[in-house]
Parts: sequence; structure tokens; C-alpha cells
Amino acid sequence: MSDTLKISNSFKLKFFTKHKTKIVFALKLFIAGGLLYYITSSIEYLQLFSAFQNANHYLILLAFILSVINIYFQFAKWQLTCGQVLGENKNSKIFYSLFYGFSAGIITPLRVGEYFGRAIAFKDKSILQVTAATLIDKFFPLIIVVFLGSISSIIYLYLEIEVSIYLALSLFIVLFTLFYILILLVISPRFWENFLFGRIRNSKSLSNIFEKLKVFKSLDRIYLLKMSSLAFLFYLSFLIQYVLLVAAFSHNQNYLEYFWAGNLIMFAKTVIPPVSLGELGIREGASIYFLTQLGETSIVAFNASIFLFIINLLIPALIGLVLLFRKNDK
Repeated sequence: MSDTLKISNSFKLKFFTKHKTKIVFALKLFIAGGLLYYITSSIEYLQLFSAFQNANHYLILLAFILSVINIYFQFAKWQLTCGQVLGENKNSKIFYSLFYGFSAGIITPLRVGEYFGRAIAFKDKSILQVTAATLIDKFFPLIIVVFLGSISSIIYLYLEIEVSIYLALSLFIVLFTLFYILILLVISPRFWENFLFGRIRNSKSLSNIFEKLKVFKSLDRIYLLKMSSLAFLFYLSFLIQYVLLVAAFSHNQNYLEYFWAGNLIMFAKTVIPPVSLGELGIREGASIYFLTQLGETSIVAFNASIFLFIINLLIPALIGLVLLFRKNDK
């Protein structure tokens, strides 16, 4: 039985090695086709152009400029994780990997394609290793979104739904207690080992996977502190972009309310499973709901959300697609 399995695995390896160029090229065509279909079927260009004409162009330009900073923080996070986890320090590979992930992620539900897209740039790394590194890279922004979103939600319940102050204070106590425990777990050297290896360490069939992922034991407090800081800056730049876009389309300056709404939207988008491509629809629906509750129109809410999507997801995905095919030409 074991000999048969070895022969099967050997055949698969030889087949992939022999046809690797064709397989990668087919993957690129799939990403390109999916992305082009997604763009042509999901965006109403005339409405967006009309909204852009009537908006504050300076604030939109500032949001575009912030997208560069936003991508830089994502690159810095991925660079730090690649160096620590994958042992990869070549910035060009890390840069290409990030943008390949943008392209592959936008056309797949739950953005699962991003995990495989990032692996394209690393020929000497397994998909499993890159996927695990990507999970760690996304873990820190997720925690920040959930924490700040939970705080914003409790404030929303108290001010808008008018729950009792005792319930609001109780929720705050529970929230801070849970996150305090989580922080203690995260900074514990045993956390990552248990989190990643707890169920596969003693499994014979998964022992090879365990060996490949042992590198995660090297995560230390310095790495955790740097990742937490970069994730917070990345999230902050994202929220500021949203605030600027809402202000641009509404011609109002209720920045604090827009910041609050942005937190609520990101929290809702995180809680609701993003089964749509590029998370399109969930973010716009949440934007419309919360901003209309704060006195803005649904048109302003939709335009701000869709432009945020174009700036931070669609344009980087298109850039990643160009880089993907330039790599194939080379």
C-alpha cells in the first residue's frame, strides 16, 4: 500500500514538474478571465462617473494617495512575515507575491484565491507554507477589526438602539476581559505551537505537514509587536480613506461620525461571511445601513464604499494581473 502511494505521489510530482509552465499559465488565464468578467459585470460606470463629477476631487485624490500608504503597510506586514516564517527576504519576490494575491483573491469567494496567488512568486516554497504564512499575516488585522468594531458596536447599541447603560458597561467589561485573555495567549510562546500544531502533531498522515510548519515556533514578542503595529496602521489608513470618500461625496465634514461608521462597516463585513466575489455587496449594504442611520443618503454611502473597493482592491488586482503576465513573458 505504501509503495503504491509512493508511486502515485512520484507520478504527480513528475507530471507537475513536466507541465509546470502550462499549469501556471492556465492559472494566470483563469485569474485574468475571472477578473475581467468581474469588472464588466459588477460595476456601473455611468453612475460612478456621474458621482465622481459632483464630488470633492481633492479628497478623492487624497484617498488615492493614501492607498499607496495602505499598500505599503500590507507589504511591510507580508515582508516581516516572509522573513520570519518563510525565510524569504528578497523584496521583489515579496512584492510580486502580494500583488499576485490581490489578483487571485478578488475573483474568489472568501478571497481564498489570495492564499494560492501569493504562492506563485515562491517557487521553492510549498503552497501549504505560504498559506499558513498568509493566515498569520491576516490574523493581526482581523483581531484589530474585531476589537475596534466591537467597541463601536457597543457604542452604537447605547446611542442609537438606546440599550441601558448597565448592559453597555457589562458588554465593555466582557469585551476587554476576553481580549486581555487573548493578548496573554498570543504573547505566550506556546500559543502558536498549539494554535497551528495541536491537532496534527501526533497524526502519522500529517507528520510531514508538521515538520514544514515548525518554523512558526520562531515567532517571538518582537515580531508580534511589529505585526500588531503595522496591522493597526494599515487599518487606520483604510478607515481614513473611507472617511475622506464619504466627505468627498456628501460635502459634509462629520469626520468623527464617518470614522465610527467605518469601524461598524468593517466589523459587519468581518462578522458576515463574505461569500460574494471581492466582498462586493456586503460592504456596500453595511455602508448604506450605518451611514443612513447617521443622516447621510444611501447614494453617498454606496459611492464611498464602491470607490473604496476600486482604490484598495480593484486597482491593485489589475496591477497584479499586469505583473503576473509580465513575469510569464520574461
